[in-house]
Amino acid sequence: MAKQIVHADDMSWVLDPGEPFLGPVRDGGVIVVRTSPGCWGPMITPDYPSGHEVTKPIAVDGAEVGDAIAVKVRRVRVLSLATTSGTDLPQEEHFIGDPFVAKRCPNCGTINPKTYVDGVGEGSIKCANCHSSVQPFRLESTYTVLMDVDRTLAVTVPPEVAGEIAKDASSFSFLPPSSKQYSANLMARGEIAGIVIPLKPMVGNLGTCPAVPIPSSHNAGDFGAFLVGAPHEYALTEEQLEMRTDGHMDINEVVEGSIVICPVKVEGGGIYVGDVHAMMGDGEIAGHTADVSAEVVLEVSIVKGLKLEGPIILPRPEDLPQIARLRTPEEIEKAKKIAAFWGFQLLEESLPIQMVGTGKDLNAAVECALSRISRLFDMPLPEVRNRCTITGEANIGRLPGVVNVTMLVPRHDLESHGLWNLVRSHYLSS
Repeated sequence: MAKQIVHADDMSWVLDPGEPFLGPVRDGGVIVVRTSPGCWGPMITPDYPSGHEVTKPIAVDGAEVGDAIAVKVRRVRVLSLATTSGTDLPQEEHFIGDPFVAKRCPNCGTINPKTYVDGVGEGSIKCANCHSSVQPFRLESTYTVLMDVDRTLAVTVPPEVAGEIAKDASSFSFLPPSSKQYSANLMARGEIAGIVIPLKPMVGNLGTCPAVPIPSSHNAGDFGAFLVGAPHEYALTEEQLEMRTDGHMDINEVVEGSIVICPVKVEGGGIYVGDVHAMMGDGEIAGHTADVSAEVVLEVSIVKGLKLEGPIILPRPEDLPQIARLRTPEEIEKAKKIAAFWGFQLLEESLPIQMVGTGKDLNAAVECALSRISRLFDMPLPEVRNRCTITGEANIGRLPGVVNVTMLVPRHDLESHGLWNLVRSHYLSS
């Protein structure tokens, strides 16, 4: 029986449509989750085939293939007190094909071996079979941040403080009980000290289950490209990669108060969430950021018959690009005077959306987003390019290949897809 509120604490590493979903939650219901950190924790945990640990997918009652699910981010509350991050260096012989997925013991050759922790620092994670260090990634330039009690501010700490944090790494990470990752704080590293950083928590991985098993960190066109023809069990073909849902966006507009409209490619949709960041600038230039455990509250509603290839984001009004913000009454009045003088009618109302696009690089990601807009609204691609240029823009979510392209969409196009009331309500009630 569908529930109004579903608490999801079980964690998953691979998004597999063949595995049972949690829930179901009612259409219009609420999902409450406690997530574990993404990126560095899973990256240094060789036991599992992903660079992320996310919640198990939750079914939404009544969601069918070809629908969409609007996910309102009601709350994002950081739980971690400290986290360690930085740029990475993949380690040869510690993986096969992909250091996120096929982690390998360099001594006994076991793929995704069971491991244990012996001390702190790099090299402290050992293979349970042969007791050799298994280290798919080394940290290059690093930082450890320590947050205030209200989780509004963070400060990068010196190495000796990072070493003290490492002695109680999991507690500082506030790992959920069901988490199976090692805390990144174990690395006891922090070369960049004394930086003051305001927190702006955002959700890096939020979406629906793909129609083919995909490691949760690779549910996007850039990371997913590494699965095509890969020498491990999660290899995909180009055609299978199109079954992804692009939930791993790392787009910093996905914050408390935003909406993500997700494609439904399997029965029930399978909403999942993870990889919350305490803060992140556009592009995630270092490849990683301050990953944290968090409490996330989501409200879900089905949009029947809205067939999407990838997500649409409705950011908070204040996070919209200036060029795409709602026109003021004064601006509309000026435009009406121009139109009246020259004898033509203004176009009907328009509202902004952000289409997510992913690909092997930024050019491919932008083309993906523009093509998705074109196909969804049956609008010629050259017209989409023009509209995105004068009423929107392309922003980088993550290098090398995730973007969010903003465009003002005419009312009749939104109405014909059942989106007008949702989009209008979001912007006018925010």
